[in-house]
Amino acid sequence: MSSTKTFDQNSLAIDYIIEKTSGQIRVAMPLGIGKPNPVINALYRVTKETPHFSLSIYTALSLLKPQANSDLERRFLNPLVDRLYGNYPDLDYALDLQKNDLASNVSVYEFFLKSGDWLNQPHLQQNYISANYTHIARDMASNNINVLAQAVAGQFVDGQWRLSLSCNPDVSLDLMEILEEKRKDGKTILLVAMLNRELPFMPGVAEISADKFDVLITDKQCTHTLFSTPNMKVSKSDYAIGLHASSLVQDGGTLQIGIGSLGDAIAQSLIVRDKKNNIYKQLTKTLQEGKPSVVRYENVFSQGLYGCSEMFVNGLLQLIESDIIRREVIGKDNRKHIFHGGFFIGPRDFYKALENMPSEKLEKIEMERISFINQLYGDEMLKREQRQKAAFINTCMMVTLSGAAVSDALEDGRVVSGVGGQYNFVAMAHELEDARSILMLRSFRIANGEAKSNIVPNYAHCTIPRHLRDIVITEYGVADLRGKSDSDVIKALLAVADSRFQDELLSWAISTNKLEADYSLPVSHRNNTPDSIEQKLHSYDSFFPDYPFGHDFTDDELVIINALQQVKSTVNHPLENLPTIVRSLLSEHDIPDRYLKRMGFNEDDSLKIKILRRLFAGNL
Repeated sequence: MSSTKTFDQNSLAIDYIIEKTSGQIRVAMPLGIGKPNPVINALYRVTKETPHFSLSIYTALSLLKPQANSDLERRFLNPLVDRLYGNYPDLDYALDLQKNDLASNVSVYEFFLKSGDWLNQPHLQQNYISANYTHIARDMASNNINVLAQAVAGQFVDGQWRLSLSCNPDVSLDLMEILEEKRKDGKTILLVAMLNRELPFMPGVAEISADKFDVLITDKQCTHTLFSTPNMKVSKSDYAIGLHASSLVQDGGTLQIGIGSLGDAIAQSLIVRDKKNNIYKQLTKTLQEGKPSVVRYENVFSQGLYGCSEMFVNGLLQLIESDIIRREVIGKDNRKHIFHGGFFIGPRDFYKALENMPSEKLEKIEMERISFINQLYGDEMLKREQRQKAAFINTCMMVTLSGAAVSDALEDGRVVSGVGGQYNFVAMAHELEDARSILMLRSFRIANGEAKSNIVPNYAHCTIPRHLRDIVITEYGVADLRGKSDSDVIKALLAVADSRFQDELLSWAISTNKLEADYSLPVSHRNNTPDSIEQKLHSYDSFFPDYPFGHDFTDDELVIINALQQVKSTVNHPLENLPTIVRSLLSEHDIPDRYLKRMGFNEDDSLKIKILRRLFAGNL
């Protein structure tokens, strides 16, 4: 470690970074929880206060603690945020971006945005860089980065630090190699590691020698609570989508899934398939009744699965714990692995499970560089051998009748999130002999109180072009589009569209000569309604709970959440809910004091609070 400068005070490290860069800082940071928040916050503050300094930030997924949009939300949310996020320091540049008050000598460039949060933020909409995940290291380096800063896990052994890139070897390993080459040309580039003692220490490829860094910050004040993503409620329609997707996963195969309720729905469906196979077969038969025939797999997992996913999420961990992800592959290091991932983020229990996992099991979970995970280039023969029978399952927002998918941006060009690795996995599915790309979407959404179809005739923007169409899933079934003609693609998508929109979509297809004029949709596809899904799944509630992998709420908070959702609907649509509003305001409802106390309604007796209290109690 002779070449590494170790600082036990963050402020001293900041002084050193500024000295070496002359205050002209172009910093790259990982996406998600691998950011060294205290370091970047300190650099941001100094830059704001020093006009002749400049700071350019290249990163993705800048995370802020949840924020309330109303007094009612604040009363519920603030105590929950305090409990879940502890001393997590919000990113100051992101807070200023929210207020459109970013320092004039600071620029922020993001490759991936938290979904929907920045649609109306001019700076980020203008400075978004669209790139496949596998190209981000290259594109960061091309912007003359002179600081790479990352939070790391560490173990102090025999007087020396052992470090791990933990949650984010994804881009950093490739970027470090590129920057090392640039340093050979005499360029000043600093590699900075900040120790966060809350990060799980991941072994293998993620473990990195301390002397790879120029600066190591061990200040205990830099250790903070990890940003967590609480498990979301899984709806009946989510489970229907998850069940369909789970029946396309082959025993002995390879699995990728994403974060959120749809990822949890897939994981729980796979667990039910393996542990309660008879129940699983009964339910999938019910869901498939009258739907287009596709090849499905409903057997238990005698061989198990191998996981290969850019994002290591809680659903994948649950499949590891359930011994479903257990198929071993031989890695580049000749060690056996059951899972390769690029980065991770999850609920608090997810981090604890990794921290407490026995070493022999943890060593089979390999955090890798994204260039290994997301593509076949490099070590192609090894990857082809590992990634047998792959099911790469991702989520999109909309699908056009030609089979193109919209996942990252709106028609007007505003970025919702980003391309990330979706294109990588879709393309890889077409290159692997027995792999499939599976795109999931909910058949409809509610916009301004009105239901709108997510299967659309066409759209001015797409993330996945029509020539890469493969499998599309909604709650109403599976549409296999690979190798099909345009008319057959349209028929397959109509069969899984919500019935409220089928006639409109059918008319458009006929009017554009994409379907024969006398085509009529089979009667068996005409009952695609939310009620039909509720009825089919109702008898199986015990196998498909709202929160299959637990949650961070108290029992009282779950009751309150349901009431607040009703209140929000009532307030947003007052005319439609006028009788409910009148009854709530004119009636006194006796409810347990603990609910009023949790919402802080017992602390104020103003007219506004009286109205909110009655509205809340009426919906409770």
